[in-house]
Amino acid sequence: MYCPKCGAENPDDAQLCRACSWVLTSTSATAPAPGAKTSGLAITSLVLAVLSPFTCLLTGLPAIIIGIVALVKIEKSAGQLKGKGLAIAGIAIPGAALPVVALLMGILMPALARVRQISFRMVCAENMSGLGKAMLIYANDYNDKFPTTSKWCDLLIGHAEVTKKSFCCKGAPEGPCNYAMNNNVEKLGTRVPPDMVLLFETHPGWNQSGGPEILTTDNHQGDGCNVLFVDSHVEFVRTKDINDLKWTEE
Repeated sequence: MYCPKCGAENPDDAQLCRACSWVLTSTSATAPAPGAKTSGLAITSLVLAVLSPFTCLLTGLPAIIIGIVALVKIEKSAGQLKGKGLAIAGIAIPGAALPVVALLMGILMPALARVRQISFRMVCAENMSGLGKAMLIYANDYNDKFPTTSKWCDLLIGHAEVTKKSFCCKGAPEGPCNYAMNNNVEKLGTRVPPDMVLLFETHPGWNQSGGPEILTTDNHQGDGCNVLFVDSHVEFVRTKDINDLKWTEE
């Protein structure tokens, strides 16, 4: 053991320091000797623990493990190492931060999921807007008539340089096409009202056409769906407003 007064090393069973005759007690064996080094593991544990709230506790478990190892080494160092308080703090901080991080994650995760859905909705609207422009290009080349409802996907790819990626809604689980054409458009020829539905969201298929009976809001968690109107503007229509859409010229 080391003398807490002069730092001299003495036998473990010594009662007096052989250098300065200081009375040695049982606590002297674990007291850091003068010039004892701070445990590097204890410092590492504390640093990782401090970082744990900012890393979603990714550094928390290593901080606890290293802190425990540091405590063991300090206890066995016979006063050569110090930093027990740092090691204990390294173990305690992640435990205290866990409820706070869990609370923050509970608040942030729904918000992040909502942002993700909004981004899917925007990408879907961009795709549908591109299809609307392709519809205009086709109509300009074919006497102001839109593609036939039975082959509209194939016709847009063949005559308007549309890629298959444009037919997919980002929020839909699968393709190849998540949109359908209003089958009343073809019947009206060039007399189509500008506020009438041209394309709308539906379940996966290809060259699909129909009306409100095949419209779906599943691609956007039931909040609504994107609709392309004859005048080429795209609008996200809420579920409660879908019944107000115009499907025919009347």
